[in-house]
Amino acid sequence: MKQGIHPKYYTDCQVSCACGNKFTTGSTVEKIEVDVCSKCHPFYTGQQKFVDIKGRIDKFNEKVAKGKKTASDKAIKSKEKKSKKSN
Repeated sequence: MKQGIHPKYYTDCQVSCACGNKFTTGSTVEKIEVDVCSKCHPFYTGQQKFVDIKGRIDKFNEKVAKGKKTASDKAIKSKEKKSKKSN
């Protein structure tokens, strides 16, 4: 192996999670901060967390409820106008 090209290996790398869990591992980085670990990840815990984020369908339904014109409404009205002109 070439000398001087490999990074330093830390055998006591501290890993800390956003949930508060901390553990030690080996890495080329001295300190690692993660958002999800095996103590809080749904795959390992069996508990699923739902985050309420409005999707496109919810936003569309709100627009319809408020009475805003949607692309499908405009298409229907244009078809109605064309049928009135031809009569």
